[in-house]
Amino acid sequence: MLRKLSVMFCGAAVVFMTAGAAAAQSTTQEVKDKTQSAAKKTATVLTDAEITTAVKTKFLADSKVGGLKIDVDTSHGVVTLTGPVNSAAEKNEAIRLAKTTAGVKSVVSKLTVETAATTGHTDTSDKVKAETKEKTAQAKDKSHDAKEATTDASITAAVKSKLLGDTKVGGLDIDVDTKDNVVTLNGKVHSAAEKNEAVRLARTTTGVKKVVDNLTIVPKF
Repeated sequence: MLRKLSVMFCGAAVVFMTAGAAAAQSTTQEVKDKTQSAAKKTATVLTDAEITTAVKTKFLADSKVGGLKIDVDTSHGVVTLTGPVNSAAEKNEAIRLAKTTAGVKSVVSKLTVETAATTGHTDTSDKVKAETKEKTAQAKDKSHDAKEATTDASITAAVKSKLLGDTKVGGLDIDVDTKDNVVTLNGKVHSAAEKNEAVRLARTTTGVKKVVDNLTIVPKF
């Protein structure tokens, strides 16, 4: 009788130990899975400023896209492209580059394909003369104001590069928008000194006519 009871107790102990080990293993695996998932999410979360910079960098490096003509704005991972392109192929390539950038949720295209202007006149010589005159005037303007003939997109890229390269400024927290050579700064800084430095960097960038400061100071705790 005692021998039977001993066998029964031993069997029950083995069952409980096996169940406990299985439960512990399952819990450990769940923790690992959650940790890996959290790590992946953290690794893929990019700020709007980082996404904008990444898209602009792709455009400037691509020979098929006129990166300096295209303005890029990002809000909550949604990228908006604005500006002229020379063809539908260039437009599609710009959209593809933006869509394949890390952190981009969707792309809104406001790109316009530039086509030759039609006036309704059939006199080819008059059209050629007008185009030649316009190109000559543009060439004179560019040679006279070479330093100031900077597009909004290139100014935005230049200011962002300055902010990201300065150790006194948290460039990733500052969003830069440029229109008609007027730079607008939005975002958070941790001190008045950081704010003043960001504004100074923007003002001293080639082509900038004016800086609109919308930065808010949020002290570190």
